[in-house]
Amino acid sequence: MAEILQKDGTWVFDGDALRLTPGRDKGVGLLRKELGELVVPLGALAGISFEQGKRTGRLRLRLRDGADPLLHATGGRLTEPHDPYQLLVDADRYGVAEYFVDEVRHALLLDRVPAGPVDGYLLPGPAVPLSFSAGDGTASFDGEHVRLEWNWKTEDAKAAAGTRTIRVEDVVGVEWQPAVGLENGHLRFTVRHAPTKAPPKYDPNAVELWGFKKDPLMALVAAAVQARLPHPAGAPGEAVGAAVPLSGPEPQIPAARADDDHDALLRRLRELGALHRDGVLTDEEFTLAKQAVLKRL
Repeated sequence: MAEILQKDGTWVFDGDALRLTPGRDKGVGLLRKELGELVVPLGALAGISFEQGKRTGRLRLRLRDGADPLLHATGGRLTEPHDPYQLLVDADRYGVAEYFVDEVRHALLLDRVPAGPVDGYLLPGPAVPLSFSAGDGTASFDGEHVRLEWNWKTEDAKAAAGTRTIRVEDVVGVEWQPAVGLENGHLRFTVRHAPTKAPPKYDPNAVELWGFKKDPLMALVAAAVQARLPHPAGAPGEAVGAAVPLSGPEPQIPAARADDDHDALLRRLRELGALHRDGVLTDEEFTLAKQAVLKRL
């Protein structure tokens, strides 16, 4: 098992999945706190990286396209401190972060996880019911219906029709767009048989967002709805309600490759010993890391 604890959060890898728990530091974004702990199966990963800085570094996970409804609904527009797949790392834990990256990469190689897109969500999306207020309205989702309620800041033309209720089976698309510069953002639902080119300010199927603190929370509503729509890469009409496991027989590792892995693990043991002697790894971290390597040997 590999583990790294920081003010920004805690990441744990047990060989099969990564468990991402947000920290309680004031710098952690509202979206990450509300989302809570995420369990990311190894098969959902396309890669992992660690970037060093002068004072802090950054761990990043890269998920396979189509694996996470949150990333699909937000179109890759989540940024730190709201992105759950980034972790700030203090300089005195760079060695631990590098070891964490090595463990995940080695598991990806051993399991021969492809980096390409998937045809079914491998993460379930946020739990429902959900309800958040931001911009010109409140968006709620109970798993079956989206409910949009307007406030005093809503344009009269949009508010005149009253509260909007949309069945999830009538939703054919969902998009969350953050405010950027002078451009407002939005949470918009594309409804079957009701196409519109109206700006979010006037669209009764959209909440307009103005760049305030709670705007990112609307992304959770977008992700929860997206998780219940047919996967964009799946068969037509395919309903998605749970994570889809990877199919096919478990691959066998050729003998030559197994020998290479054995040598790599021996090198890792020597590296861990050097990190421990230099004080980069604590006694407990060194013991856990060494046990993980010995287990693979």
